[in-house]
Amino acid sequence: MLLDSKKFKDPLVTAKGEKRASVKLNQLETLWFNTGTVCNLSCENCYIESTPTNDRLSFISYNEVKSYLVEIKELNLGTKEIAFTGGEPFINPEIISILQLCLEEGYETLVLTNAYHVINRHKVKLMDLQNRYGDKLCLRVSLDHYSKDVHEKERGENTFDQTVENIKWLNDNKFNIAIAGRSLIEESSEEALLGFQKLFNDKEITINYSSPKHFMVFPEMDTKVDVPEITVDCWGILNKSPNEIMCSNSRMIVKRKGQQTPKILACTLLAYDEQFEMGESFRDVKDSVQLNHPHCAKFCVLGGASCSV
Repeated sequence: MLLDSKKFKDPLVTAKGEKRASVKLNQLETLWFNTGTVCNLSCENCYIESTPTNDRLSFISYNEVKSYLVEIKELNLGTKEIAFTGGEPFINPEIISILQLCLEEGYETLVLTNAYHVINRHKVKLMDLQNRYGDKLCLRVSLDHYSKDVHEKERGENTFDQTVENIKWLNDNKFNIAIAGRSLIEESSEEALLGFQKLFNDKEITINYSSPKHFMVFPEMDTKVDVPEITVDCWGILNKSPNEIMCSNSRMIVKRKGQQTPKILACTLLAYDEQFEMGESFRDVKDSVQLNHPHCAKFCVLGGASCSV
């Protein structure tokens, strides 16, 4: 069923006239940075439409990251983790110095990567970071599916084997790694788990499948498919708390092409929707998010997913 065109229009009220649910930021546990939308792959269903030519979000710089780290520390926001997504973070020319900065400041540091090709140019420096900071640095590799055919339908020909090879290299060199996979609409998460287990067992890759920090399977997302709007009454109906939703404990920094100053966004999934811009500084940022997008319902509230470890 296609999404009702009347839904997700008013940030305060649903199509049925009910009060829309919102989520307040309680503590900034994870601060995300989008390193830039340029990617070495052109995945079929990339939520942020990253490609080798998409520069709608510019490369975040070392100095811009540093300024936010200073700010969150001065404001005592309780941040434990700094995380990076893209695009492909390892294309950003300053990524290694940025990671070293975060690690030196004592943060748990997470990088989402496709581990395909580009990461190879950084292996020596990554080994140095791993030797110095150990498990403080976590690399979460997106392996779209445990089957080569499905993975390459999404990510392109000849991407599967090298990605798995680099996962093997990271594992053999004792990096703290996580795997983010995808379950197809027609398969259960249990079926997907068994498929990934067989793949990694065959390759002698050790993954802690019981830990959501190290293995997660995300559902397919399709914004055209109908999904209910989340009202204030849904929390009680679903027996769920707003504090369980990702935007209660995280924000993302992006730098839009042509803009001089980065922006703070409510969510890692909604990089282009201006209604989810929260401000430029945490000193005066809006602290409440209206759940006015299909992803809010399908992915976060009903799906129970989170991008943080």
